[in-house]
Amino acid sequence: MSGGWGGPDTEPTRLVLLRHGQTPLSVERRFAGRGDIPLTDEGHAQAEAAARRLAGWGIGAVVSSPLLRTRQTAGYAADLLGLAVEVDEGFVETDFGAWEGLTFGEAREQDPEHVSRWLADPETGPPGGESFAEVSRRVGGARDALLERHRGRRVLVVSHVTPIKVTVQQAMLAPIGALYRMHLDTACLTEVDCYADGPQVVRSLNDTAHLDRQTSRGAVG
Repeated sequence: MSGGWGGPDTEPTRLVLLRHGQTPLSVERRFAGRGDIPLTDEGHAQAEAAARRLAGWGIGAVVSSPLLRTRQTAGYAADLLGLAVEVDEGFVETDFGAWEGLTFGEAREQDPEHVSRWLADPETGPPGGESFAEVSRRVGGARDALLERHRGRRVLVVSHVTPIKVTVQQAMLAPIGALYRMHLDTACLTEVDCYADGPQVVRSLNDTAHLDRQTSRGAVG
């Protein structure tokens, strides 16, 4: 994590992190990495609700992962706010390799030894995929570049479970194992304030006040 990307400031850059809406794989709690799956009807409704919630938040830029589910989610907010969507590859979800589309139980049944190594070691990725340590380095670099581009603004970043968790983990100076101790619902909001001289402060996590009580909880992705 960067120790600072500019001189001291009094107003932070605020990252408003929005997980994409519900997808078919999140309903079934399956690994959803680089597969370009669309939102469900419920996912579209969630994205629209999030956009309405954000209307008065003073958002000055909208950034999205390149995948369809995030671009669809970002589109609702961008249209309502009158902003373009800036696509950033750095905020894409983990590449889950051979586990894409599987449940955790199915992956463990197929390759229990590899799953155990993956859980124990952040440098170990799924077969043919990306480790959480690699994701952490990628997302940290993307965040620092975004802060350089949008200093002092409120930026909506529409992304996925792992990149959002990594952003929170790094802001709190927590070990990477903290990723396993967070839960993020589909279409939830998380806020992180980033000061130019280094400190970062988590303001909220997994905020779903804009969603109906029946909102489905999802798996990784």
